[in-house]
Amino acid sequence: MRRAGWYAGTAAVLVVALLPVLWIVSLSLKSPATITDKRLWPVDPTLENYRSIAGSALFTRALLNSVGIGLITTVLAVALATPAAYALTRLRFRGKALVLPLTLAVAVFPPMALVGSLFDLWRALGLYDTWPGLVIPYLSFALPLAMWTLTAFFRGLPWEMEEAAQADGATPWQGFRRVLVPLARPGVLTAAILVFFFAWNDVVFAISLTSSDRSRTVPAALAFFPGDEQFAQPVGSIAAAAVVVTVPVLVATLVFQRRLVAGLTAGVVRP
Repeated sequence: MRRAGWYAGTAAVLVVALLPVLWIVSLSLKSPATITDKRLWPVDPTLENYRSIAGSALFTRALLNSVGIGLITTVLAVALATPAAYALTRLRFRGKALVLPLTLAVAVFPPMALVGSLFDLWRALGLYDTWPGLVIPYLSFALPLAMWTLTAFFRGLPWEMEEAAQADGATPWQGFRRVLVPLARPGVLTAAILVFFFAWNDVVFAISLTSSDRSRTVPAALAFFPGDEQFAQPVGSIAAAAVVVTVPVLVATLVFQRRLVAGLTAGVVRP
């Protein structure tokens, strides 16, 4: 009975989680004439919506912006968070106990409270509607997340290996770069995936700090998709674009599932 209840609960969670995804896929395969059909699977599936977004400069440019801004944010956040997490777990300095709580407070700060001020500041500095204008706020929220993840992972590493490397003549930087960083690859990968997901899925900054296709990302560009006619809603095109931008997230999660779980649970279980 306990196993049957577990299976029933798991099935219910899967249905609730996957039903919206299946509905979006169904909408992306429907033609404008059958878009109002309430059946889950379309009677006459078509790829016309995918062809329309593939030939749309609005979508292709937004996709390029999403990939570029996401990769830049991920590389910078991981490059800065890795030595910072090492310092928080290995070095002793004043105020060390306050660093992580303050960084976590920054990570949970509501982005909507900053949009108005950033809008005026970015326009004055010439960063409005540019890649750096999105990378900087992304980095301010993603860096604390990466630091928190990597700090928990570094705490579980065997420090005896670093001490042995220093006993052999390695400097602290060499011990960090050649010994600890290779051991911390699962944690680094986890932080990189989380940061990229944050930059990839953001809507608030992307729609508030951009005004053209030059730097607008896909989540923000979905609101500007034109319909086939003047008053027609581009439901099928938006659904197809949503499916396309969701595929990389699903693939990355499935491919790196074990390392992602290992990185998230690092430092939780103590021997």
